[in-house]
Amino acid sequence: MTDILKHCTLCPRECGVNRYESRGFCGEGAAVRIARAELHMWEEPCISGTRGAGTVFFSGCDLRCCFCQNYEISHLGKGFELTADGLCEAFLRLRDMGAHNIDLVNPTHFLPQIIEALDRLDESLGIPVVYNSGGYDKPESLELTRGRISIFLPDLKYLDSTAAAVYSGAADYPERAFAAIHKMFELVGRPVFGEDGLMKSGVIVRHLILPNHRKDSIALLKRLSEEFDKGDILISLMSQYTPVYKASEHPEISRKLSTFEYKTVMQALEQSGFDGYVQQASSASEEFIPAFYGEKYY
Repeated sequence: MTDILKHCTLCPRECGVNRYESRGFCGEGAAVRIARAELHMWEEPCISGTRGAGTVFFSGCDLRCCFCQNYEISHLGKGFELTADGLCEAFLRLRDMGAHNIDLVNPTHFLPQIIEALDRLDESLGIPVVYNSGGYDKPESLELTRGRISIFLPDLKYLDSTAAAVYSGAADYPERAFAAIHKMFELVGRPVFGEDGLMKSGVIVRHLILPNHRKDSIALLKRLSEEFDKGDILISLMSQYTPVYKASEHPEISRKLSTFEYKTVMQALEQSGFDGYVQQASSASEEFIPAFYGEKYY
């Protein structure tokens, strides 16, 4: 499966680079690189539970979000290499630390290597695997996860293609993300929970509200309600926007979200009929951004 990397078309960029010889648009070659593998308590309650999600933060990214909180690893290249055995070791370490699941953060461009690791472990891993992406995914690539990924946690950043182009360098993001979410739903179906309240399978769509873009958020929720039945997916409405990285280059998003913006979008979510989660405004702080590492530290 890693032969895909010889002419990489894993993500919608389809840059066609031989990642054994150079780096793709994502900034990554064929070697897996991560910047953190730890328990994380700040995912949705049904993901983090009481012991935490076993988050693995992958370096590189197929998007260029000017406000990315993880810009150190997504854009600036921070991280360290892992062999196939090392990736398996990271997954098992997190499981043995008590993780409720393995939470793959930004996995798109390392999908073949991740699948190889999961197949090596097979049923011995014993906990669900979460595909936690920016939403800029191809249905064809997502098909490779069939039977291996139990939970999808994609972003749905914009409905407005102009905003997607300006802030993430991807005018085709809205249509790509909606197509990806439909594929994710096809792969795992409606949400299923255990008796402990933890998610066993399903799709949670995350949407981060941006300053001065509440109308786009409301329109996005409306489209979701037109394309999915209320019980098909969950919505996680995030108010944690913090103007970091290059957000200051865009005055209209160089501030935190207002209470009015947050409440009007939250009302739209309530009216949509979808179940899900909302964040407290206090989550909009850089202190919630985890530490990332340039060398293996565990």
